[in-house]
Amino acid sequence: QVQLVESGGGLVQAGDSLRLTCTSSESAFSNCGMAWFRQLLGQGREFVAAIDISGSETRYADSVKGRFTISRDNGKNTMYLQMNSLKPEDTAIYYCACDLLPVVVGTFARLYDSWGQGIQVTVSS
Repeated sequence: QVQLVESGGGLVQAGDSLRLTCTSSESAFSNCGMAWFRQLLGQGREFVAAIDISGSETRYADSVKGRFTISRDNGKNTMYLQMNSLKPEDTAIYYCACDLLPVVVGTFARLYDSWGQGIQVTVSS
């Protein structure tokens, strides 16, 4: 298990931008396939974006494609989610996750071994 901490959430208006950060104090971060998931109120956890170990491959949910960008800096043990053109339906708790044995750039929560505590993003209309 790898310790992960999210930051950068908050309350914004529709059309605004936020950048979420996921940071680990552990060098094992560089061996993780990473992803962002989100949980809307009263719903299950859904896939947002994923990135491979090197940062060369990414995947996005259709709902965020073209608006969100996932990236990572292994030298800083950090992953980012740049969120532009935010919509009220993006309101959720956002979680970062690590897959310690990455085979694919996965979209299923069950593939991930370590999770942050989550951070609230609220987008008002």
